[in-house]
Amino acid sequence: MLTQLHDHMVGEVQQSARTDTVFFITGVIFNLVVLGVNWAVAQPHNGGHSATNDAILAVLIVVTLGVNALSLRALSSGKDRMQRLLSGLAAIYADAGVEKYYDPALRASYRSRYTAFMGVLSLLAAAALVVPLIQRLISS
Repeated sequence: MLTQLHDHMVGEVQQSARTDTVFFITGVIFNLVVLGVNWAVAQPHNGGHSATNDAILAVLIVVTLGVNALSLRALSSGKDRMQRLLSGLAAIYADAGVEKYYDPALRASYRSRYTAFMGVLSLLAAAALVVPLIQRLISS
C-alpha cells in the first residue's frame, strides 16, 4: 500500500508541475501578445486617438489584470500543493528510513522557483500595462 501511495503522490507532483508550467507559459505568451496589441492600440492614428481605441485599451487592461490575477493565483496554489506533496513524500521516506536520500533543500528550491515564475509573470504583466499607457499619455 505504501508503494501505491508513493506512486500516486509522485504522479500528483508531476501533474502539478505540468499544470503550473502551462499556466506560466500561457501567462508569458499572453502578456507579450497583449503588450504588442496594447502598444499598437495606444499609438495615435490619423493624427490623434479615437474613443474606440481608448475603449479597446481599457478592456484589454481589465482583461490583462484578470488573466494575470488568475495565473498568479493558480501558481500560488500550485506552490502550496507542491509543498504539501513534498512534505508527504518526505514523511514517507522518513517512515521508511530512507530520508537521507531526499535532500530537504529541494523543497526550498521549489519555493524559490515558484517565486521566480510569479515574479516574471508579474513583471511582464506590468510591462504589458504600463508601456502602452506611457505611450498613450506621451502621444496625447
